[in-house]
Amino acid sequence: MRLTTKGRYAVTAMLDLAINDGKGPISLADISERHAISVSYLEQLFAKLRRAKLVDSVRGPGGGYTLGEAHMATTILQIVDAIDENMDATRCQGRGDCQNGCKCITHELWQDLSGQLRDFLGGISLGKLVEGHKERLAKELQEEAELANQERPLTLV
Repeated sequence: MRLTTKGRYAVTAMLDLAINDGKGPISLADISERHAISVSYLEQLFAKLRRAKLVDSVRGPGGGYTLGEAHMATTILQIVDAIDENMDATRCQGRGDCQNGCKCITHELWQDLSGQLRDFLGGISLGKLVEGHKERLAKELQEEAELANQERPLTLV
């Protein structure tokens, strides 16, 4: 069990859409440029995201993608599930035939871990990530302003 590049890129692209929500459709070329993900790879991911109704596509000049039905309430788990990412920590994909057709002695441990991971990702929405992103940007801007004020020499009149 691990989040693959496919899962990471899907979450990154969806977060990009969420951060730019309200600016009209976002092209895959723009997402590609901002995050160094190939357009062809994004096309594959967005086909799955569109089938899951997590994104809507807009054709023509100025077209691209917008967030789908659930909008900012979309969870990271929904994104990962939409692209068929396997988040199962068991060797047997939960079937219980891990060791010679029987459950291995650690089956429940790994099954519980899988459940915890799904619960964790299901509790994080795009809206929550956007909020955190905006808070980080505001903090960075404040720190830059404070640093700029410290670097200015004081002049006495």
